[in-house]
Amino acid sequence: MTINQKPARALAALKLPRKIGDLINLAQVILKAMTGNPNFPNPQPTVAAMTTGLNELVAAEAGALVRTKGAVALRNSKKLALVTLLEEWRTCVQSTADANPENGPGIIQSSGATLRKNPQRKNLGFHAKMGTVPGTVKVVAPAAARRASYDWQYSIDGGKTWVDMPTTLQSRTSVTGMTSLSTVQFRYRSVIKTGAGEWSQPISFLVM
Repeated sequence: MTINQKPARALAALKLPRKIGDLINLAQVILKAMTGNPNFPNPQPTVAAMTTGLNELVAAEAGALVRTKGAVALRNSKKLALVTLLEEWRTCVQSTADANPENGPGIIQSSGATLRKNPQRKNLGFHAKMGTVPGTVKVVAPAAARRASYDWQYSIDGGKTWVDMPTTLQSRTSVTGMTSLSTVQFRYRSVIKTGAGEWSQPISFLVM
């Protein structure tokens, strides 16, 4: 198997909604994904800072809804502050993914960010993506050889224990019944005529 090819750069996208309620919901999803995320032991801004920014916007929005004097201006100020934090967070996610390009897509998706498609290079390497059915995750690995099989495992406890998935003859598989907003790790190994290879480095994926 050829592994000299440099993996394409994975890009973290942040689509900020205009509506306050949608922005609050997005920030809540991101905070849940970042809390205890092993890919980001020391994120900047911190989870605590982002939580404070979110809570302040929620409180300011409540005041604006009941038309408290000066509440709209305060709400707009808190919205801008949270947006600034989220933009800084996206930069942190991108830097972390750039430092580990082979696992960049999984790192980005584990953070709650959106993985931006790169039109120049279609090969994402070993990666996971959501299936069409809720709770279904599709996992794709580079093909090892013309004739090969693939062993798969996933972990829901940060890699402490691994669950076997059915072996496949293609370098792709899927798993169902995953819990929404949970982070799942996947790994695989290829089996060719000379025997089984080593398990791959695991990738993390946030189930949406």
